[in-house]
Amino acid sequence: MQISRQQRGFTLIEVMMVVAIIGILASILIPSVRDYTIRAKMAEVMLAFTECRNIISEIYQSSESTPGANNWGCENATQTTQYQYVLAITTTSEGIVKIALTGFGDLRIDTQDITMAPLDFQGNRPIVGEGRISVWRCGSTADGTTLSPHYLPGNCKG
Repeated sequence: MQISRQQRGFTLIEVMMVVAIIGILASILIPSVRDYTIRAKMAEVMLAFTECRNIISEIYQSSESTPGANNWGCENATQTTQYQYVLAITTTSEGIVKIALTGFGDLRIDTQDITMAPLDFQGNRPIVGEGRISVWRCGSTADGTTLSPHYLPGNCKG
């Protein structure tokens, strides 16, 4: 009478192959997930621009002069609203809004700035009292953005 031996469990090679495949997939996916998380947090930063955009647009349409750097009335938004990822909001006399970032847990981001600049319909700086703001240029290094475009939202790469 013959006794048959049945295989039980997995061989060491099979287990090592599965572990290697999981390791390769994790090394590809973890950086992508981290980038998507950072971009999701940027939504709050973009929300912080909203108050300044509204105030600056109204002043450009109805006033005869600019109030000057850091006097537009939206710079104290970080004190009235609890932003987790916004350290400070500053403005220039031309109405360029600069937001300093914090709270991302990544020094490539926490020490950087994002800017948003008002432009008229021709893409030039608007003139107070004479024109309206047609578009806001976001994320331009010419305006002072220091954050890598890789981390900016899709509508803020300019």
